[in-house]
Amino acid sequence: MADITRRLGWRHLRGAPTAHVRHHRSGRLVHDGPGLSFWYRSLTAALSEVPVDDRELAMTFHARTSDFQDVAVQATVTYRVSDPAVAATRLDFSIDPDTGAWRGTPLEQLGSLLTETAQQHALDVLARTSLASALVDGVAAVRERIAGGLAAEPRLPATGIEVVAVRVVALRPEPEVERALRTPAREQIQQDADKATYERRAVAVERERAIAENELASQIELARREEQLVDQRGTNARREAEELAAADGVRAEAEADRTVRLAEAEATRSLRLAEAEATRKVRLAGAEAQAEREVGAARAEAQAAWLRVHGDADIATLHALTGTRLAENLPRIESVTVSPDVLTGLLAKLGNGAAGDPA
Repeated sequence: MADITRRLGWRHLRGAPTAHVRHHRSGRLVHDGPGLSFWYRSLTAALSEVPVDDRELAMTFHARTSDFQDVAVQATVTYRVSDPAVAATRLDFSIDPDTGAWRGTPLEQLGSLLTETAQQHALDVLARTSLASALVDGVAAVRERIAGGLAAEPRLPATGIEVVAVRVVALRPEPEVERALRTPAREQIQQDADKATYERRAVAVERERAIAENELASQIELARREEQLVDQRGTNARREAEELAAADGVRAEAEADRTVRLAEAEATRSLRLAEAEATRKVRLAGAEAQAEREVGAARAEAQAAWLRVHGDADIATLHALTGTRLAENLPRIESVTVSPDVLTGLLAKLGNGAAGDPA
């Protein structure tokens, strides 16, 4: 549908790219082409709009096979207007200059033409085909026949129509016939399913038996291996006990030998220490005795020398030496206090001594 705008007494048409617009004014073609945009006067303009895009036409019709069975045919025809000028002269594609709407129903006319033509060719091929053949190969046969019939139809090119593609979706019998046809197939499928179930059960039973035999064989083999394991464990335990006893004997002998060696080493070391200590003491005692002998000899020698020296001196010298030695050994006197009584007695003795002196 064209987009028309009103401005005072003028009209403006804006077409789509997929719509071919033809504008006649006073019987003369003024504008012709897709996607046009122009101004015009509605009183003098004759407009037509032809769609040039691909269009899908779905159709469903009934036919009868050679064995008098009704089938429903579902098909789709894709077509387009290849010559808009011819189509505009053969069909009424004129539009209202004020609203842009089609004055007639050109697309319905095209649909009726294509549907009746396709239906005629489909009925022709199905009338010579049995129901079973139609359900098996009828779709391809009907599609080829419809496509060939539409391509050979002289009215379509004369109307400017080109068929792009033909598709047959399905051929379906009546519901009762379809259920009757499905019954044997369902029975066969059910039998195959039952057979498969029985075979699967038989295979499952056989597998269960094989599994049970394998489990029994596994248990027998496991019991035999457990018996071998028990025997081997006993042998290993005896061997381990023997090895432990032998190891304990070797360990005890080694410990006794080590103890004996340690005792001998300790005794040897103690003996050596005692001998060294005795030797040291003997040497020390000998050294001390030798030192004492030497000291005694030196003292004796000094005493003898002293006696020899004093033996040659006179008695007065000896008295003097004795006094000197005595004075050396006396304690040191820091101060002397003389009382009057002592001084009187000393003076008296001195006086008496002076009186008795012959001098």
